[in-house]
Amino acid sequence: MAAPPARARADYDYLIKLLLIGDSGVGKSCLLLRFSDGSFTTSFITTIGIDFKIRTVELDGKRIKLQIWDTAGQERFRTITTAYYRGAMGILLVYDVTDESSFNNIRNWIRNIEQHASDNVNKILVGNKADMDESKRAVPPSKGQAFADEYGIKFFETSAKTNLNVEQVFFFIARDIKQRLSETDSKPEGRTIKIKSEGEAEAAAAQKSACCGS
Repeated sequence: MAAPPARARADYDYLIKLLLIGDSGVGKSCLLLRFSDGSFTTSFITTIGIDFKIRTVELDGKRIKLQIWDTAGQERFRTITTAYYRGAMGILLVYDVTDESSFNNIRNWIRNIEQHASDNVNKILVGNKADMDESKRAVPPSKGQAFADEYGIKFFETSAKTNLNVEQVFFFIARDIKQRLSETDSKPEGRTIKIKSEGEAEAAAAQKSACCGS
């Protein structure tokens, strides 16, 4: 029986790893489900540890494979999730617009990013549950925007229930990361070749000669 044809190296131009962080119950899993599967559920199931979904999208003529990790917000799982900060290229900081404490805790989440993530990781602030009645709102959009401005990051309000801005959030951060990666790829220093000094070259040649001559 003939062997199956070799699979192509990759069916995408960029692999981008994203991380959703924020307090428990702010809707991280609902945002991920809405973006990856186009669905929404009202049943609340706590994420245990970490989960992820994959969706491939096209941006500016490039195929982008998004690997999106959904973290547990509870304190007891934070030691598990901190390991995932290091591999993240983009982080979505999510709070619930009806829960002021989840908004105030964003500063703590940013400290976690500063401690565990790479220095050039892209960040975006997301105020979720924007579909809720205004009488239940605890964090006005202006407060979210002011916070984002303080840290120099983009801000969106979303609703996983009504699909408000969900696509826009993920596409925005993916495009930002793609731009950063393409700029890194095009820089000469990204493809540096170490040139040995004359002394190093002579030492290497002498070592090779002695090795081969033995």
